[in-house]
This record gives sequence, structure tokens and C-alpha cells, in this order.
Amino acid sequence: MDDNLLRYFIFVTGFAVILQALVMVALYLAVSKSSAKIEALATEVRAKALPAIDSVQSLVVDLRPKIDTISVNVAESTNLVRNQLARIDATLTDALDRTRLQVIRADELLNRTMDKVEDTTEMVHKTVVSPLRQVNGLMTAITTGLEVFLGQKRRHPKNGGSGVPQDEMFI
Repeated sequence: MDDNLLRYFIFVTGFAVILQALVMVALYLAVSKSSAKIEALATEVRAKALPAIDSVQSLVVDLRPKIDTISVNVAESTNLVRNQLARIDATLTDALDRTRLQVIRADELLNRTMDKVEDTTEMVHKTVVSPLRQVNGLMTAITTGLEVFLGQKRRHPKNGGSGVPQDEMFI
């Protein structure tokens, strides 16, 4: 039985080697087909892409000085705009500071004026209105005294037109 087992083992091993060889041949044929297709594709890409790449490269070479000029102009414009904005900021800040100062001065002027108006009103009240009231009261007292002394009673509209004061009428 050992001989039969050895024969089966050799047969299975031989079959596996032949199967492996067939797989290798199939892989070789698939790779060679793919290689031919890739080679054809590479040739087509070279034929079509290289002229485009050459034209793009020449275009980039032609445009490079213009792009450099544009970038220099943009940088200069940016600097000019930045400087102008700084000047505008300084001018606006100065104008705002001056405006604030003028508002403060106007507020102080208005406060001083209002204080003077109040002082003047108080002074007029003390020097003119109060003495006038006192003189008026004194004149009323003198007039009433003279009327009583001379015996004439004046009718006051406050008393309802009668000579009797309102307090005396209340019962």
C-alpha cells in the first residue's frame, strides 16, 4: 500500500504542478495583452498630450513677464491704498477729536450761560420783584388804612361784591 500511496501523491503533485503552469501561462497572456493595450494608450497620450503640454509651456513662458508685472502692480496698488487709508484714518481721527473738543466747549458755554441766566433771574427776583411786592403790599395797606380812616369801604370782587368778607358769612 505504500507504493499506491506514493503513486497517488506523485500524481496529485504532478497535477498541481501542471495546473500551476497553466495558471502561469494564463497570467502571462493576460499581462501581455494588458501591456500591449497600455503601450498603445501611452503612444496615443504622447501623440496628443505632448503638443498640448508644449503649447501650455510656451504660453506660460509668454505670460510669465505679464504675470510678474501684474503682481508688482497689485503690490504697489495695495501699498498705495494702505497709505491712503492710513491718511484718511488720521484725518477722520483728527476731525473727530476736534468735533469732540467743540462739543465740550459748546456744552461748557451752554452750562455757563444757563448758570448766568439763573443767577440773573434770581437777582432780578431779589432786586425787582420782591421789592415790588413789598411796595404793592405797602400801597395796599396804606390804601386800606386811608379808606378805613376816611370811612369809605371799598367793595372787593373777592368778597362777592359785598362789604362783608367771606369768613363772616359762614354760619
